[in-house]
Amino acid sequence: MTATASFRIDTPAGSREVSAVHERHGSGEPVVLLHGIGHHLQAWEPVTGILAAERDVVAVDLPGFGASPALPDGVPYDLPTVARTLGKLCETLGLDRPHVVGNSLGGLLALELGRQGLARTVTALSPAGFWSEGERRYAFGTLRAMRQAALAMPLPVVERAARTAAGRAALTSTIYARPARRPAAAVVAETLALRDCTGFEPTLAAGRDALFTHDVPDVPVTVAWGSRDRILLRRQGVRAKQVIPKARLIRLPGCGHVPMNDDPALVARVILDATR
Repeated sequence: MTATASFRIDTPAGSREVSAVHERHGSGEPVVLLHGIGHHLQAWEPVTGILAAERDVVAVDLPGFGASPALPDGVPYDLPTVARTLGKLCETLGLDRPHVVGNSLGGLLALELGRQGLARTVTALSPAGFWSEGERRYAFGTLRAMRQAALAMPLPVVERAARTAAGRAALTSTIYARPARRPAAAVVAETLALRDCTGFEPTLAAGRDALFTHDVPDVPVTVAWGSRDRILLRRQGVRAKQVIPKARLIRLPGCGHVPMNDDPALVARVILDATR
């Protein structure tokens, strides 16, 4: 079920109202799913049904992405602010220290929620924030190129391309190792999500200085990395393990940057194991 939660956050300019769109499925211990930059909550669709058989699954559109409106004017998209906003969303939804799972930007946010004591466990799939400066520039350049391509393509061109395996590869092979597996309608929807998101540029601007340098000693952490990740190179997972020594580091064979589509069964198993 899709719903919108509205709540207030404290900012330097005073209390401001924020809204976030989310979908909730299943029952059991709560698991919050956070997508990456330019994406939307539907990124999790390949694994949501599997998880919902055992968990209360809440997939969230981050502020300024998907159907969630942008943060209010003057509210930064930096890591502490967005993490606090997500913490307030969880409080509004009655989720007391849920398990938090994130991909890319969502993985970085999940780790920050764990650091702030707002998560029961953290599962980070190719999380941002463990890059060298050169790797960050490469990743941001790749993301900007994807965004410019999405902005330049009329909807009929996107729809026509998505009907063929070659077209889906052209549109999404940067994030998926197996783009042909993605349904045509999903490829169209996520291309439009990348084109239309209001949070893209402010998130990239805030991310220039984003490094995760803190241990998360009191929360079980799992870090998983696709062996075919073309945006955040898998050696960054080794750095994550160095920063968070007790983290469990898992390789996802044959998976790209957004692994939920490439191997749903494997990713769901990693999440379920990590949240037990």
